[in-house]
Amino acid sequence: MKPSCSHSRILILIAIVTGLAAGCSSNSSSSSPSSPTPSADVTITIQGNRGNQSFSPEPATMRAGQSVAWRNADSITHNATQDANRFATPNLGAGVTSSPVTMSTAGTFTYHCTIHPGMIGTLVVQ
Repeated sequence: MKPSCSHSRILILIAIVTGLAAGCSSNSSSSSPSSPTPSADVTITIQGNRGNQSFSPEPATMRAGQSVAWRNADSITHNATQDANRFATPNLGAGVTSSPVTMSTAGTFTYHCTIHPGMIGTLVVQ
């Protein structure tokens, strides 16, 4: 039995879609490099708009050379920007963790949320 022209087109279309789907699924489950966010040595939790209790721990302490990230545990968007603009996270939605920031210089660094300026924190680098 010879397939009709429309039947052949359907078979070709199925083969193309199957090939594309296989290509997509193999990329998403492969172990090829995909730029995962590296973990930080210290993670500061953003708790909400609570003045000097907005970030936890407060103050946060770490050693020079370590990295720090901020995790937004609140239900609205926040960020962490150092008062002298030496570091700044992007705006972080609920549940999002920033990329790590390496602190190479010792000192006390105050920071705040630029969206909610009353949210303040302190990072002590020893």
